[in-house]
Amino acid sequence: CVSIIVHCVVLPCRAHWFTMRKGKPHVSLVVIGHIDAGKSTTTGHLIYKCGGIDKKTIDKYEKESADLGKSTFKYAWVLDNLKAERERGITIDISLWKFETPKYDYTIIDSPGHRDFIKNMITGTTQADVALLVVDSSNGAFEAGISKDGQTREHALLAFTLGVKQLIVACNKMDDESVNYDQRRFEDIKNEVSNYLKKVGYKPAKIIFIPISGWEGDNIKERSTNMTWYSGPTLFEALDTISAPKRPTEKALRIPIQDVYRIGGIGTCPVGRVETGVIKPPITAQFAPSGLSADVGSVERHHESVLEAFPGDNVGFSVKNVSVKDIRRGDVASDAFNQPARGVSSFQAQVIVMNHPGKISAGYCPVIDCHTAHVACKFTKIENKMDRKTGKVKEASPKLIQNGDAAIVTLKPTKPMCVESFAEYPPLGRFAIRDMRQTVAVGVIKSITSVDSMTQQS
Repeated sequence: CVSIIVHCVVLPCRAHWFTMRKGKPHVSLVVIGHIDAGKSTTTGHLIYKCGGIDKKTIDKYEKESADLGKSTFKYAWVLDNLKAERERGITIDISLWKFETPKYDYTIIDSPGHRDFIKNMITGTTQADVALLVVDSSNGAFEAGISKDGQTREHALLAFTLGVKQLIVACNKMDDESVNYDQRRFEDIKNEVSNYLKKVGYKPAKIIFIPISGWEGDNIKERSTNMTWYSGPTLFEALDTISAPKRPTEKALRIPIQDVYRIGGIGTCPVGRVETGVIKPPITAQFAPSGLSADVGSVERHHESVLEAFPGDNVGFSVKNVSVKDIRRGDVASDAFNQPARGVSSFQAQVIVMNHPGKISAGYCPVIDCHTAHVACKFTKIENKMDRKTGKVKEASPKLIQNGDAAIVTLKPTKPMCVESFAEYPPLGRFAIRDMRQTVAVGVIKSITSVDSMTQQS
């Protein structure tokens, strides 16, 4: 029932799905990076190499892209299936695709790199366990991506902030004539990206850097004969080096909603990633912040009906007697009878200002991106300024904060919103603060003040 999950490798039967569930952990991989870094091409080629799409279909895409004068986009079209995306040659929405490695059952999330579509990129990243950062190695393009205004920096920062702590870096376009598979160019890029990732919070020593060509296929699945100087894993092999994510099945159910569809013969079908708990029909789902309740009829994962779904699963589930207009992106689904999610009137958070051109004081009202929600929130009070390393209070009730400052602040959403404390539900308790089309600060939620959702609904 999940129409956003396009071109999936459909599992043949429910029994096979449970075999995979028991035999291989499920991992979600988000592909991030600057516009035109080759994310969709690399991802599409990987899926092709893994048998997720046949050569006949690739040849069809090659002909269609050539007709539009974009023959190098044939692998990207595996994922870029919206007509607007094909004509512009960029990824606008997020795409989901499934494939397997010897160790894991992967869902790839290909997210947009263009600044105009950063909200969709954030939605994709909130669903991920691991990030693949694709860097354009060609002369000029790498420098643009890693610059202050480049999306390489912002995507890496957002990935870490949104809780994606495992990262693989693919240095793409090594086949470009300005690079010509040069080892020195790869090492220079590796050093510069490592320095920035360290500032963000990653540990570069634990990150695998792979020189690849998403177009030619170098080091995608087979080892490249053009880069014999590289002795590390291929991209496919690197995906099996990550640690299996821990799944909080014991916690109450939380599913941030990504989209909602009306499916013929099924009805209203919200789509999202199970972050905590287990969804198992028949339950009554409650949606926050509206307080709306509805019975869940069925759950599907990759077009296959399943008896239950677990944290990390991207699912669609049908709900009865509810209009598509009643549920929206940013809502959170939970079990109405087991610690249901609520809307919040305000929340207290620790924020770190990283890239704001001015000074922030009470009354400031930027956009907060938390899980799939995208809501303007007002700084009602700056409680104190803190030492970033020790957490000790440096100044009580400061009038303003600026770049480099860490502070405890109180935020009030300008419209109904559902978030949780980071300690209780980490995926719903971390956020990015965006203003002037860039990420200016990041934060984690310390506590929330709930609104009685039934009162809010009436």
